[in-house]
Amino acid sequence: MKRTAALLLSILTVIGTGFSANAAPAQETEAVGTMTAADSIAQGTILHCFCWDFETISNSLEDIAAAGFTAIQTSPINEVLPGEDGGMQLSGKGKWYYNYQPVDFKIGNYQLGTREQFKAMCEKAEALGIKVIIDAVPNHTTSYTDSVSEDLINAAGGRERLYHKNSDKDITDWSDRMQCTNYNSCGCPDINTENKDYQDYFIAYLNDCIDCGADGFRYDSAKHIGLPDDPKDTEGAVNNFWERITTGFKNADQVFQYGEVLYGDNCRVEDYIKAIGCCTASRYGENIRSAVTGNQLDADLVSNLEVGSVESCVTWVESHDNYCNDGSTSQTITNEQIILGWAIIAARAKGTPLFFDRPYGATPEEMWGMNRIGASGDLFYKDHTVSAVNYFRNAMTGEDESFSNPDNDKTAVQICRGSKGAVIVNTANALEVNFKTDLADGSYTDRVNNTTVYTVKDGVLTCDTAIPENSVVVLYNEGYVPCPDAAQVSIDYSGSYEFSGDEITVALSSMNAEQTTYSVNDGEAVSYQSGDSLVLRASDADNGIVTLTLRGVSKNGQHTYMKYYFTKPASDLTPVLLLCAAAVLMIGAAAAVWAILSRKKKSAKTAAE
Repeated sequence: MKRTAALLLSILTVIGTGFSANAAPAQETEAVGTMTAADSIAQGTILHCFCWDFETISNSLEDIAAAGFTAIQTSPINEVLPGEDGGMQLSGKGKWYYNYQPVDFKIGNYQLGTREQFKAMCEKAEALGIKVIIDAVPNHTTSYTDSVSEDLINAAGGRERLYHKNSDKDITDWSDRMQCTNYNSCGCPDINTENKDYQDYFIAYLNDCIDCGADGFRYDSAKHIGLPDDPKDTEGAVNNFWERITTGFKNADQVFQYGEVLYGDNCRVEDYIKAIGCCTASRYGENIRSAVTGNQLDADLVSNLEVGSVESCVTWVESHDNYCNDGSTSQTITNEQIILGWAIIAARAKGTPLFFDRPYGATPEEMWGMNRIGASGDLFYKDHTVSAVNYFRNAMTGEDESFSNPDNDKTAVQICRGSKGAVIVNTANALEVNFKTDLADGSYTDRVNNTTVYTVKDGVLTCDTAIPENSVVVLYNEGYVPCPDAAQVSIDYSGSYEFSGDEITVALSSMNAEQTTYSVNDGEAVSYQSGDSLVLRASDADNGIVTLTLRGVSKNGQHTYMKYYFTKPASDLTPVLLLCAAAVLMIGAAAAVWAILSRKKKSAKTAAE
């Protein structure tokens, strides 16, 4: 009976899926304002499109370009384990971290999309001047090793040669380099990265990414892959992974590469920077978070990258590891404070800043927000202050940096780029403006509010208006390009993204956008005005999901996009399914009763004979 019921439900699910609406046609790529991206990824800024799928990134590229970002970083694009029956929640039914459990190194997975969609995304990014960085995961496979591709196993020379011989052991001492580079991390078995055959297979994957349009790579768990002088698990092995990988694919000298080296005992971040060319500055991010939340912007502290004498690094205020693995930053630092920290790291010359975009609708009480893999994240990545600082950075290429605390007030910091520009970040109390600066004499308008005028004379910055607490001032003239008012389409809604009844009512909203439309389940586009209400019905769920897609166009031709997902709980699967299940149970019960009666009749007949 259970098998029959399951089969019936499967059939009904397939039938329901077959009636899903066709996706809306892709939009044409159009020029968006004046492009301001930096000449290289290292000189610009990176938007981490955490768990966005390829279609979502493609539809958001004009927003990203208008916000002044030079590059985007994707989640891993290779084949991965479809955890929990391929569930698509960031946390719950499915999880974000299954995207970090490789089963093969071929482009395309259930979370982000197909190879063809990735290639189309890269083509659109190139047309808009946006570079694409891939999160690559060379260190380990999924812990479900039976799911690992035979192609990968055979390419490595068999299962025994694919993994380190101690790959089933957990790391207990992170300062022990043998454990760190040969034992498993987070339960995922450690790949034998010294195996030349595996290296060749992984390089072929990187080449395919390049062929499809990738411009750079982030190497996940880099500190778990040995450096040349690290211990080896077999005699004759050579720790040459980084030498081969960073130089072994097409146009390697033109590709941006960096390794994830999280701070800890014996992490050797300076040595990894020398081996790879660039690595993460995770300790610096920790210091920036503490500075903006504690109102202590000491110039020496916020300028020290904490990576030793080599300063080629990727910086952040928070990363997906900070946010997802322990959830601490979701409770301790707000979006507004993230922006203050971003102004510090993006204004400076050293380091390449990465903006981690939190899940859409995230709050301190509910860190996963809409809780949907594939959807775009929080819209604060295109906040006007973020854009103003991005444009500032792009105009300051080649200028040295200097840090100072205005009048020794360590609740504020001034970052000057030569004598050409300055960014001032103030976290506590109104800051009176009458202090030294490296800016050249002249008059400057704040590029954040486009109103307040500042004057520099004889190396002293003055203004009649104090700088408010928790605010950013951006000052420069040469190279200034106005950043467009960000077009935005969204909903005014603070409830659950899971149906608790038959309907959910949302208010449609737009800002700096015209020709705004919505569509439900990728159906017909309907025009709307900001403030209009829309009722979404659980009965319209397609495979358990009701999608709401919003689009708009700004005055300067920038297309903007947002897609929402509303989930119908599995226990609320339509009365029809419940009736069908009840019918199956009734039929089964009737059959059981008939069998019992038949046996009794047969027994009675036998007894009589």
